[in-house]
Amino acid sequence: MSEKGISTLGREGLILRLKEAQSKFGYVPQEVMAELAQSLEIPINEVYGVASFYSFLSTRPLGRNVIRICRSLPCYLKGAQTVIEAVEKELGIKPGETTPDGRFSFQLANCIGLCDQAPAMLINQDAHVELTPEKITQILRMYK
Repeated sequence: MSEKGISTLGREGLILRLKEAQSKFGYVPQEVMAELAQSLEIPINEVYGVASFYSFLSTRPLGRNVIRICRSLPCYLKGAQTVIEAVEKELGIKPGETTPDGRFSFQLANCIGLCDQAPAMLINQDAHVELTPEKITQILRMYK
């Protein structure tokens, strides 16, 4: 381990393990981050830094359905803001929040790789593209 932080190889292993924890628990618990820091012999603040940097990882529990709306330039130019506002109105929460019943967590992502079909969102692993505010109610109804 170098003094400058995690090596590239170590970071890839860390990300893989963080993704595994996310898949198993629905988020990355503090206990898991502590265990990873110890087993990889890196400071816990570096593990937390990686876990909190990537938008598809969460350091806190999320709702049963995680909505991620892309806020990249192509989505923005095609009306992502109106889609974001429609989700806020439909669920009564803002990005970064979870509904009181735990059904939905709402997040913004820098890119979800669907720029050619903007605006786009993911709900869990399901892609929804060429969105309009009018489509939001119907889409969300499928996950309730």
